[in-house]
Amino acid sequence: MSGILDSKRILITGVLMESSIAFHTAKVAQEQGAEVILTAFPRPTLTERIAKKLPKPAKVIELDVTNQEHLDRLEGLVREELGSLDGVVHSIGFAPQDALGGNFLNTPFESVATAMHVSAFSLKSLAMACKPLMSEGGSIVGLTFDAQYAWPQYDWMGPAKAALEATSRYLARDLGKDGLRCNLISAGPIGSMAAKSIPGFAELADVWNTRAPLAWDMSDPEPAGRGVVALLSDFFPRTTGEIIHVDSGVHMMGA
Repeated sequence: MSGILDSKRILITGVLMESSIAFHTAKVAQEQGAEVILTAFPRPTLTERIAKKLPKPAKVIELDVTNQEHLDRLEGLVREELGSLDGVVHSIGFAPQDALGGNFLNTPFESVATAMHVSAFSLKSLAMACKPLMSEGGSIVGLTFDAQYAWPQYDWMGPAKAALEATSRYLARDLGKDGLRCNLISAGPIGSMAAKSIPGFAELADVWNTRAPLAWDMSDPEPAGRGVVALLSDFFPRTTGEIIHVDSGVHMMGA
């Protein structure tokens, strides 16, 4: 039986743990027929170990999205491995510890700049690095955490995600002429490595215990991964600049 990503070639960033949305995106993408290549930073060997748990082997490329040399060499490395790309997944986010956990008013600009560079500007950097590999019908999909609200403990990652969401819309605008789409999945909280780095994350995640119309399982990243795969497929050929919520409905609940 054919899958919705048959013959598609997908680059996926951010596979650091088996519990991550990126890992489950790669898993479902392979199950749906895609050839997958992974990027990793700062420890490619960690991603190589995790990649062995995927249904099929996947090449891992070292990529620091804040390093222009890494971005410049990406096209050649991917072309050598896959020839071209049909889809790109941006699953990258980072903020220094002093930008999280209730320190919003005291965070220095240097830490804010790091959060913005890694978590938001990198979507543009990655898209431009991969653009020469993509043709009409290509899809770029990123991961966000609903930036409409000021979440407890999330602090400067909130503005960084708001910047990511705006960046996705502008990319959708400017890449549309080349037939490329750019969309985001807004997922509920997952017990990933990124989440564990946020002081007081349990307080934030507890919102889902009381407000989610559909049951939300923080230990199950696969629903969000399936959402990413759907946007990578040809089933959304005229959807761009959109944010699809995979959060059990919390985003639409009132007080």
